[in-house]
Amino acid sequence: MALIVQKYGGTSVGTIERIHRVADRVARTQGEGHQVVVVLSAMSGETDRLLKLAHEVTGTPDERELDMLLSTGERVTIALLAMELRGRGLNARSFTGRQVGIITDSAHTKARIARVTADRIKEALNEGVIPVVAGFQGINERSDVTTLGRGGSDLSAVALAAALKADRCVIFTDVDGVYTADPNIVPAAKRIDKIAYEEMLEMASLGAKVLQTRSVEFAAKFNVPVEVNSSFTEGKGTLVTKEDKDMEAVAVAGVTGDRNQAKITIVGVPDKPGIAGRIFGPVAEAHINVDMIIQNIGQAALTDLSFTVPRADLKKAEPLIQRVAKDIEAKSVSITEAIAKVSLIGVGMRSHSGVAAKMFEVLSREGINIMMISTSEIKISCVIEEKYLELAMRSLHTAFDLDQTQA
Repeated sequence: MALIVQKYGGTSVGTIERIHRVADRVARTQGEGHQVVVVLSAMSGETDRLLKLAHEVTGTPDERELDMLLSTGERVTIALLAMELRGRGLNARSFTGRQVGIITDSAHTKARIARVTADRIKEALNEGVIPVVAGFQGINERSDVTTLGRGGSDLSAVALAAALKADRCVIFTDVDGVYTADPNIVPAAKRIDKIAYEEMLEMASLGAKVLQTRSVEFAAKFNVPVEVNSSFTEGKGTLVTKEDKDMEAVAVAGVTGDRNQAKITIVGVPDKPGIAGRIFGPVAEAHINVDMIIQNIGQAALTDLSFTVPRADLKKAEPLIQRVAKDIEAKSVSITEAIAKVSLIGVGMRSHSGVAAKMFEVLSREGINIMMISTSEIKISCVIEEKYLELAMRSLHTAFDLDQTQA
């Protein structure tokens, strides 16, 4: 008998009919002799509906109250599924993030998990109950409701799997696994059978929407095997696990694209020690993630500093940067929104040379200008004009022989 955590995304519980299907799978898993914990997202579109309501009330909703509002979506689905399972004669019980002891910090709308007690889940399992848990939410030390950011139900599921020492965590979604690229953009994309935590982390952070980034970090830290599978079809998905030697045989495992980028350039920054800290300190305090940073060679004691932030954070970042620029006596601030980031990922890059050169050659051949470059051991990212993103992804996918990768 195994202990399995199953997470179902918004599309998987988007209608009552689909909730019936989820119940079928949960009942089948228990019928096979396994203990099962279910983690649910809100119905597809519900979080966006609630956000729209909030912004109809005020242009800048208070983030504490926003968390209180957004956390209601998951409460609906967990109650409905628990009712459905109980109607079938199965002993099921719904739990909020607070009730299962998901304790977070106080960064509302993007809280980080500090610890998971899971005491009530353990009691429920010992009693033969199927716990149905609201994903995406927790509480801080003051018992205020917090939410974990977009895709936070993935993190809830992995964190519970770690706390319960589950045998595996299965993320059921609307795709049947992790692909070498987004199949909607690259028709030749293939499903990957097995992928390393590091590769999945890079793919998630660079635009692949299959798993939330922090859920992969958590899985890697606590060595939780995560399977990504489809809630609509039967079959094998993608296993996210520890790196093995076979994964290094291929230089590039996947290509990702991310349109959620904006570039901020501060022109005429005084070129002296401590200035970067004065710029990025307030950005960090506002919980805005900075990705790429480029500083030009200084001339006449001045330099230009460019960096990228999530486009969703631009409204919050722009007035902050304008204020900082004025304080440090920079000349001006410019914003570029029509950009995107294309990336290559693969643990095989550690042992294969020439990947960057080939990437730049492919983009050049397609007439695509590179604005910024960022690299790590297992990824290369380039910021380009947004209108070229799909062309760049398809060209790179072909150039690195991913069109021929076997599923």
